Parts: sequence; structure tokens; C-alpha cells
Amino acid sequence: MTKFSDLALDPRVLKAISEAGYETPTPIQAQAIPHALQGKDVLGIAQTGTGKTASFTLPMITLLGQGRARARMPRSLVLAPTRELAAQVAENFDVYAKHTKLTKALLIGGVSFGEQDKLIDRGVDVLIATPGRLLDHFERGKLLLNGVQIMVVDEADRMLDMGFIPDIERIFSLTPFTRQTFFFSATMAPEIERITNTFLSGAVKIEVARQATASETIEQQLIALTPSRRDRSFTEKRAVLRELIKAEGEACTNAIIFCNRKMDVDVVAKSLKSHGFNAAPIHGDLDQSVRMKTLDGFRDGSLHLLVASDVAARGLDIPAVSHVFNFDVPTHPEDYVHRIGRTGRAGRQGKAYTIATPSDDKYVGQIESLIKKPIPRGQTPAIEIREGAPDRPERSERRPSSRDRGEKRPRPVADHGREASREPFRPTETVEAVEPVREERPREERPREERSRESRPREDRSRSGERRSDSRSDNRRDQRREDAPVVGMGDHMPDFLLRSFAPASSE
Repeated sequence: MTKFSDLALDPRVLKAISEAGYETPTPIQAQAIPHALQGKDVLGIAQTGTGKTASFTLPMITLLGQGRARARMPRSLVLAPTRELAAQVAENFDVYAKHTKLTKALLIGGVSFGEQDKLIDRGVDVLIATPGRLLDHFERGKLLLNGVQIMVVDEADRMLDMGFIPDIERIFSLTPFTRQTFFFSATMAPEIERITNTFLSGAVKIEVARQATASETIEQQLIALTPSRRDRSFTEKRAVLRELIKAEGEACTNAIIFCNRKMDVDVVAKSLKSHGFNAAPIHGDLDQSVRMKTLDGFRDGSLHLLVASDVAARGLDIPAVSHVFNFDVPTHPEDYVHRIGRTGRAGRQGKAYTIATPSDDKYVGQIESLIKKPIPRGQTPAIEIREGAPDRPERSERRPSSRDRGEKRPRPVADHGREASREPFRPTETVEAVEPVREERPREERPREERSRESRPREDRSRSGERRSDSRSDNRRDQRREDAPVVGMGDHMPDFLLRSFAPASSE
């Protein structure tokens, strides 16, 4: 049997491997490492949990043993689809390169650009990044990729699912064509094959296991649930999940619960916590600090249940997961294999439960066609069905508005010194807000107060306290004055009014 000592790795790397407790490589490692050390491009196809990370990390450290990195010009580049997977690759690098002087930088979202810029400016041998953050640094002029000697694309099929393929193609175009490329994926979609044919040169294809197979150490069960009402499906699935966890008892040391949607991840985690379970959510919308804290808690055992989406949990290396619960049946059959592959790793025993409703029959059939065998049916636990509100708020559950109570809101009417009518609006009537025509009179015929107010400057009027809020009371007061008869013009009579302007007679 092949051992790591037979693979011509750097002695410092072999020492780190031995200290980590490994002696025999996995099939993907035993086949990929020799070709990588020869400088060939490698295309690796293997299911999750087979040791793909070490397949490129170990030869990369050996090949980079000689040389020195320059500022802003990394010597190697590793692309990962998610922050968690990129952080996991960085952890593996730290373990296997601890006896070397190689440096690394981790470029992921949720971390300040300033700290990452400092690392890049000092020069790094290995740059581990997600595509989006890598391009952000490049577009800011903080990073050059023309010194990359080795480039790795990890979890390429997940890159395709997340829409990163255009970014991957752009990054490839920024690196030298003389680079050595490692390409690892769990599946071989047509788009992935097109990229490998374009950017890999004379690649050695290694496929050690069919991606559609699940480990024999995993006990699978399908729990069929027929909801009492269609709108109660989500609630009753949560009740079934709680009963399954309770039934496992102490055997369920920890578990990952998968949901199809991020919003359901939050709801399921909150429901479990409200029933006394030690659970926390993880998905792409959470802050990076929260995600890392949640993963660290799950790894060290302080967190019992991890409720996750496919993207957040893809490729995570947590070897001691005892159970996997599929709260939702995955819509892509390949995701089922990846999900249940989180348990039963490294020869351990594991259990995987999948809760399915009649609407999931199509997806269950696709999964069984992919794995070439039916999923054993388990017994559906008894749950208490409560009559009441449906899963999500319906119209009857919302806070009643005036329209729901049958009240009619009054139609707004322009207020010109009179209060709006208190009568309810009648649909048969036509109500139009018409500006009343105000008769314009000569200035001399207006009340003295109005004339004096108009003659003052605008600033004085504003200082005297005439505000828009007082316009209603002013209008009412002016209306009363207009209705009163005008008596005389005061005690003073201007001289020009006493003069006659009639033309003189020509006679």
C-alpha cells in the first residue's frame, strides 16, 4: 500500500503530515500528487470527503519550497467558492507548511481591506481567496497576478452553481499561460468541461469514485410526511424534525440540518432554540464574524445543531458529525450526496434522515435514480397536530386595517377656511376638490389690516409670526371681514380723489 513517504514530498511536509497523524494517502491523493509534482495540470473528479484539499496543498508546498514572493505578486493562487471553504484551505496550509517559511494570505469578504492589503504588500507565497474579493483587490490596483506559478480551482461545480464561472474565466486570463493548474470538482458538468478544455493544457484526469455514490458507512432513511393541511406542512415538518432528534437521544452527538432556502434556515434554527435545542443558523447573509464563530462552536462541541444552507456547508471538513437531517429534499440530486457526505467520514458510522412530503416525490425519484438504489423508508414519528393558524401569516392573521374592519376612509377634500365634511364618502357621488374663485377687489377697497399686511416686506411678515400653520385661522378671520359691509374710507380723503379728470369742453 502506498504511503506518503513514497510520494517524493518535501521532508518538511512529510514531518508535518506525520505530526498530524496521517500515514496513508487517500486514492485521490495517491494518484494526483505524483502528477502534480511532475509539473502537470491535474483534473480531479472525486466526491466530497475524499481528501481533495491535501491533493493540491501538499504538492504546492513542495513545489514552492524554493523561491521568494514579491510584493503584491503571489506565487500561487487558490480559488474557493465560499468563505468557509477558503478558510478551511488556509487551515490545511498552516498544518502542512508549519515547518517551512512559506507565507499565505486569505482574501474573503467580511474582513477589512486594510488588513488584507498589508499582507499582500509584504508579499505572499500562497493566496487563498474567493473570486469576488480577489477581483475587488485587483481592480483597486492592490494585486498583480502575472507572477502566479500554480493556480487551483477547488469545488468547481459549486462555482458553477453560484455563478462564478465568468469571474473564473477573467481570473484565468490575468494569470500567465505558463502556470500549472489544478482543477478539482465533485461533478463534471458540460460548462466545467468547457473551461478545463480551454485553460488546462495536457491535463491528467483522475476520477477515483463516481460522484453519485454515498459512503457505505452512512445509514439513510426517508421519512414520508403527509401534512394534515397543505398550509401546515412547514410547521409539521419542524415537529417531525424535533421528534427525530429526540428519538436519537445521546447517539446524536451533533448534527447538520440542511434547508433549501436561507430564510427557512433562520426559521428552523429559531424554532429549535425555542424548544430547548442548542442550535444556530449559518448561511451567506450572515456577517463573516458570526459565521466563523458559529463554525468554531460546532467544531469544539459547544454547538449541538448547525442549521445550514448548501452553499454555507459545502466542502466543510468536520469529521465527527454523527447525523445529517435534510429538512428539505434537495432539488438537485447531486446535493443529496454532498449533504449526507458530511457524516460517516473517515470510516465513522453516520445517519442521514430526509423529511419528504408528497410534493417532493419527483426529487426523491431523481435522487434514487442517481444513487442507483432506493432510499430505505423510516417510520414517521407521531406528532401533535394543533388546529390554528397556518405556517405563514394569512390575511386573517394580519393586524386588521380600517379596510378590513369595513370602515370607509373619508376622501380628502381641500380645506379653504371651512372644515371638511363629516359625511362618509358615497361611491355614487362625484366629489371634486375645486379651488373656489376668490373675487379680486381693488387694494383701496380691502380692509385696512389686509392692506397694511401686504405693504410690509416678506421678512417682516415672517418675523411677526405669520406661519403656514396659522393660515387656516387667518382665512377664517379674513372671511368674516369680507362678509361685513365696508363703511367709508376713514377720516382722511386724498386730494387726488377730489380732483376732476374730465376733459374740458371744447365749446
